[in-house]
Amino acid sequence: MTVAARPDREQRGTTMRRAVIVDVVRTPAGRGKPGGALSACHPVELLRTVLSALVERTGIDPALIDDVITGCVGQAKEQAVNIGRQGVLASGWPDSVPATTIDRQCGSSQQAVHFAAQGIMAGSYDVAVACGVESMSRVPIGAPTIGLDPYGERIHRRYAPGLVNQGVSAELVARRWGFGREELDAYAAGSHRRAAAAAERGGFADEIVPVTVRHPDGSEQMVRADETIRPGTTPEGLGALRPSFATADMVERFPEIAWSITPGNSSPLTDGASAALLVGEDTAARLGLSPRAAVHAMALAGDDPILMLTAPIPATRKVLARAGLTLDDLDVYEVNEAFAPVPLAWRRELGADPDRLNPRGGAIALGHALGASGTRLLGTMINYLEATGGRYGLQTMCEGGGMANATIVERC
Repeated sequence: MTVAARPDREQRGTTMRRAVIVDVVRTPAGRGKPGGALSACHPVELLRTVLSALVERTGIDPALIDDVITGCVGQAKEQAVNIGRQGVLASGWPDSVPATTIDRQCGSSQQAVHFAAQGIMAGSYDVAVACGVESMSRVPIGAPTIGLDPYGERIHRRYAPGLVNQGVSAELVARRWGFGREELDAYAAGSHRRAAAAAERGGFADEIVPVTVRHPDGSEQMVRADETIRPGTTPEGLGALRPSFATADMVERFPEIAWSITPGNSSPLTDGASAALLVGEDTAARLGLSPRAAVHAMALAGDDPILMLTAPIPATRKVLARAGLTLDDLDVYEVNEAFAPVPLAWRRELGADPDRLNPRGGAIALGHALGASGTRLLGTMINYLEATGGRYGLQTMCEGGGMANATIVERC
């Protein structure tokens, strides 16, 4: 594979190095609440599981890894103190392998992929791991800011009468694009249907690595499959669920909202981890590694922090322009299903083919372990491209504060 140099680089007589993805793995998705399949597993152990699997599957010598970049949103309690480094040490890798933990909210491990690829392209890394972890059963969402104000006076003044949580943002997106409750529930049921069908035919077998869970009583359990997929989900069943975010103060502030976002058309709280091994194309040849995909283009975007969930739209436009491609050139789009209005608004705004959107289901069915979702989407996308013979795939996801990452990969 080769990549065309940018004009400024051609003038200097150099060619940009290409970053390739050797493998991507993930744990099963566990329900992120006490009693969930992975809730008895320490988040460091979840991360260790996927890091160890990368070494076992690829044969890479971990001593060669230049950095481990780890996405994690809830960097508190058992996920504090640079959990990426703890995962490296728990894996038994040499002390010389460094690690860092980053937070770009839901896109944290997708950003880890960007940082790893950028380091390789710049020549700062030869071998890097991008990964992510979140145990939402043990470190609840919002744990780092409980009882605190994370915004400060100037942000409160700028966005008076105040920022809202993502559930209310999802309601605002649904209202702006005119999505009613029936359409949201139908989309959510379809996500479960697609995920269940993929699981039944072994579509996730190449990406999932089992997790051994040790319970307090000393017993052990091997978790091999996603706990979050509900094959029997129907729009009618979802229609019986009550809205989650219609609190008295929000109803008073937004009387125009129909209040349609429920646990059924949102991604569930989830425990899980995922990891990807990236190397330079020249490094892969030297080490005898077989790349599965190459990082073709990357982009970021920011958008309205009150709507919050719309940035995948400008991020997609930016990454397509950067890649010199159109949506018609892409074989699959993985758009994170934080809430059903997110992929629906993205699809409508961009005129995307619904059959290429999350064809194996999305986060509504497969879970959204915040820090791990970026590399989870990457693995699902690459496996789909390999199964179908597709060439290009796009992944993008909304992020807290009104941001988005977008990545296009090319199957090798």
